[in-house]
Amino acid sequence: MKLAQTLLLLFVTVTFKVFAQSPEKMSYQAIIRAQDNTLAVNKNIGLKIVVHQTNATGTIVYQETHSPTTNANGLVSLEIGTGTIVTGDFSKISWDKGPYYIETQVDVNGGTNYNIVGVTQLLSVPYALYAKTAGGTSTTPYRATVISFTSSRSIAAADVNNTIECTTSSTLTLTTDFGSMAVGETINLEAHNGAVLTVQAASGVTINYTSAGSAKFTSTAGNVRFGFLRKTGTNSYIISGQ
Repeated sequence: MKLAQTLLLLFVTVTFKVFAQSPEKMSYQAIIRAQDNTLAVNKNIGLKIVVHQTNATGTIVYQETHSPTTNANGLVSLEIGTGTIVTGDFSKISWDKGPYYIETQVDVNGGTNYNIVGVTQLLSVPYALYAKTAGGTSTTPYRATVISFTSSRSIAAADVNNTIECTTSSTLTLTTDFGSMAVGETINLEAHNGAVLTVQAASGVTINYTSAGSAKFTSTAGNVRFGFLRKTGTNSYIISGQ
């Protein structure tokens, strides 16, 4: 029987490898299921990533292929920008000229007989990539402010669309009915050089669909752990990169 794949989870974060310049890749994770809804576990699959500009069927600015293996939960993890290039140059994508859409094609048998799994809009381009292509000009409204974070506190209006730089282990609390952040807005999260950044939801607030949940960004000496927080609804947030 020919299998049809369903992509259940997609998120992207920047993975820091070089500190002197913007990273040229984004982390990607997806859960793959077969037509009968069973997980494609421990399978070597074929996967193609296609980046479209403007809309879901817009100009293709980049394509690459991967041959990853899913784990026991059907999860596949890879880094966009490190695959076998088909067309384009990932490092030269003008992220300031979006929106952009990620199209995923999968062959669960590990070949190149891809089926289109889905197309997802990249709602929040990681700031480091955006800033690189935007040129950091004073006219862009998307320049993030880096906010030093060394003691535990609640989320604040100044955090929205900016970067929290945690250099001393601390906790950021997501309070109930925080009205200064609109649905779709984001906060970049960084834990530096051994610091642990904990994001804690107050009672009645959900993180990744878990009420009063929490997320931790645990860095190691000499490195940075990076992710982002996005508001998805009243008292609900998605956090990636933890």
